[in-house]
Amino acid sequence: MSLLVVDNIEVRYGNIRALKGVSLDVGEGEIVALLGANGAGKTTTQRTISGMLRPTLGSIVYDGQRIDGIPAHDLIRLGICHVPEGRHVFPRMTVAENLEMGAFRFKSVDRKDLDHVLELFPRLRERYKQQAGTLSGGEQQMLAIGRALMGKPRLLLLDEPSMGLAPLVVAQIFDIVRQVNGDGVTVLLVEQNAAQALALANRGYVMETGEIVLTGTGIELLADDRVRAAYLGEEIAS
Repeated sequence: MSLLVVDNIEVRYGNIRALKGVSLDVGEGEIVALLGANGAGKTTTQRTISGMLRPTLGSIVYDGQRIDGIPAHDLIRLGICHVPEGRHVFPRMTVAENLEMGAFRFKSVDRKDLDHVLELFPRLRERYKQQAGTLSGGEQQMLAIGRALMGKPRLLLLDEPSMGLAPLVVAQIFDIVRQVNGDGVTVLLVEQNAAQALALANRGYVMETGEIVLTGTGIELLADDRVRAAYLGEEIAS
């Protein structure tokens, strides 16, 4: 069953068509990767799904309800949580306060949710009273994901969670994504680290210049010569 269906959406920045008829679906409980070079339209696609941008054509259906045109804050209430590229934590707030902000749609913080986030990210427990702006890049990424999880997401949108992080931290982040998905959260992952993303994902889509050009299972895309040449840095014999 598809939790999310994006059908033929177009997004414009002025006269520029950033998305040109993008269609994709994300099944309940899946991890789906969205791959492509810088400027391919991956982030624009996620921002449109999360209500930060409005499509000029096409439709977006979430859990059977059409959501294109619904404001971003209302989509959070429906269970769509977005961790944007760049983390965007509140630097002058503590780790605790950032996590509390993630639960803003509820009357109070659910202690079980908080404990679960701190179990997933022990470093956040260690830094609990520390200002977010003093954390390392990896710790801020953990905090951004943890803050989103405090919103009890059904669909989690992750935009470049590995960007700028050391390999060991990247491995930790992807392991957390796997655990979160195991807890029942559906994930749409935008990622330039194609090898890691496709090893994790059930299925993937490859974008170029605002269009979907390739789709398949994670295993199929990892074995595809075009993906290997363009995103894994392999030379393919002719």
